[in-house]
Amino acid sequence: MDVSPEHLVEQARERFELQDYYGAIHLLEEVGASGRAFADAHHLLGLSYSLVGRHEQALAQLDRAVALNPRYVEALIHRAIVLNELGRGEEADAAFRRASEIGGEPRLGFPAHVAAKLANQHAALGDAYFEAGGLAQAIEQYQAALALGPAFHDLRYKLGRILLQAGRALDAREHFEIIVRARPSYLDAAAMFGLACYLAGDGLAARAVWEELRERRPEDPRIEAYLALLDRTDVSAPPAPPASPAAPAGTPSGAEPPPAPPAVKRGGGREQKP
Repeated sequence: MDVSPEHLVEQARERFELQDYYGAIHLLEEVGASGRAFADAHHLLGLSYSLVGRHEQALAQLDRAVALNPRYVEALIHRAIVLNELGRGEEADAAFRRASEIGGEPRLGFPAHVAAKLANQHAALGDAYFEAGGLAQAIEQYQAALALGPAFHDLRYKLGRILLQAGRALDAREHFEIIVRARPSYLDAAAMFGLACYLAGDGLAARAVWEELRERRPEDPRIEAYLALLDRTDVSAPPAPPASPAAPAGTPSGAEPPPAPPAVKRGGGREQKP
């Protein structure tokens, strides 16, 4: 049974609240080993490490959380605390200043920390709708979350995947493109950007995205599979003339229709902001 990273993080939160920090660490390390950890998971793991005295490991996890979401105020504050514990006072002061600067920027008329919590609540409600099969309602909630936190790219990534499942490839493409422009190192988002281009009927753009990604991540078997799919369907080639008067105009001869988008798994990652 494939337990979603989000579910494991919720279990870890329960262990954390019971002060079973080692239990939380065990669950969160499992999330990390799956390769699907998100900023919230790294933050909680870092906090758990710090509470059992493993400060170097705590700092590494908090660094990852901030790398995924540079505006993650709570992670910045805990990172500053850990840096102070390690005797790195100047770096700790810089982290505290950064958290203070971010915390002072309002969004939609709300203080940043309030807006972040509201965004999280919208995302949680979106997850509930998604689990119940309400794709339209889930999309609405994630859109509301992004209005409050437009830089929360883990939420944008999840919205893009839900949009693909809802058959809205053009809308999904727009969101994945925003992520790729803001965070070029987010290679999973780049792969999904290519898939959204393909499902929107733009095989040329999909090929360009995936070929660039293959150069950056040659070990990823998905990229070769995507490119092989393009070769098989030939959607990136100019349309061939109709084979007969009955054939629809502009349909490539022998081309197969694009497959349905892959099922969305919960666990694209939701950031817990303060």
